Amino acid sequence: MQYNMLKSISFVVFLLYVANAAAQSTWDSLYRPDIYPFLVEQSRQYSRSENDIIFLGNSITFWGNWTEMLNNRYVRNRGIPGDITYGVLERLPYIAEGHPDRIFIMIGINDLARNIPDRVILTNYRRMIRIIKEISPKTKIYFHTLLPTNESFEKLKSHYGKAKHILDINAELKMLGTNESIQVIDLYKYFVGSDGRLKSVYTWDGVHLTAAGYRLWLDILKENGCLPSGQKLTSTN
Repeated sequence: MQYNMLKSISFVVFLLYVANAAAQSTWDSLYRPDIYPFLVEQSRQYSRSENDIIFLGNSITFWGNWTEMLNNRYVRNRGIPGDITYGVLERLPYIAEGHPDRIFIMIGINDLARNIPDRVILTNYRRMIRIIKEISPKTKIYFHTLLPTNESFEKLKSHYGKAKHILDINAELKMLGTNESIQVIDLYKYFVGSDGRLKSVYTWDGVHLTAAGYRLWLDILKENGCLPSGQKLTSTN
């Protein structure tokens, strides 16, 4: 009887292992976009300063002309199109070693598009915070909530249909911010329409932002007191 019980337990463990392996097979933590090595190598050639203001993320960050928009020569754009949380974790130690004044992070929508589970994304957020705090404890850390998407554009279908995931991650991120004593900037509530979609005026493909979207983003940073004192924004007119 004991032998049969052990066999049953072993079989259950095996099934759990198979189920976990099957779940893992739907996403790849090692994925890096083709442009990743070039942009990482290029960023390593630039000088670093403790005055640096880092914008870190994927293509939504990458396409913002942050230095010009903020009129500040210390602003560094470290967005990489197609990047995921694992890619950010891989390059974050080098960024933190420069002891920048502050780091703004928005990452995760490509993770969802690649079927990386919410819990993994949130675990990676925690790892990012830990890395920065350990390497550069004086650096101010800001996370942005994920933006909604808008499937009516029919351009980036793998990114659409993630509304519940986005809401769940954003809710957990806010709690994480409280627990870790970091500021979470809630972009989502400003960009979402009454239909739950990213407002059309702020996007050209249902994921990425228009010039109006970036102007709104800057206004939100200003309203939340996230910019260095005396920082000027470009006109929103």
